Amino acid sequence: MSTASSKILVVDDASFMRTVLKDIIKSNGLATEIIEAGDGVDGVKAYQTSKPNLVTMDVNMPRADGIQALRAIMKIDPTAKVVMVTSVEQKQIVQDAMKLGARDYIVKPFDKTTVGLVLNKVLRQK
Repeated sequence: MSTASSKILVVDDASFMRTVLKDIIKSNGLATEIIEAGDGVDGVKAYQTSKPNLVTMDVNMPRADGIQALRAIMKIDPTAKVVMVTSVEQKQIVQDAMKLGARDYIVKPFDKTTVGLVLNKVLRQK
């Protein structure tokens, strides 16, 4: 499957951050469809209904944080491709997320080139 025909779910409580990520995804031609969710609970629901090829998951969110949502998604689909979105000082959380099954992570503030490379790499993983 080419990355251009991918469906990507962007989970972040900040609409501005979702917009930034959507712009990066579009400018890199990584997805034909982008779904958004504003917190971990809605992110898990959106995962179940839309079965995306990749999820970007913010760590700090209300209702269910990124780790809780990651756990729920990995229960639904152990092969899910989840990329955590974190700030620099959250190293331990990122390590925990990787142990739970996250494929990679991207750091805020975003470097557009790095984000594109990481998402492309994860989309291509088996």
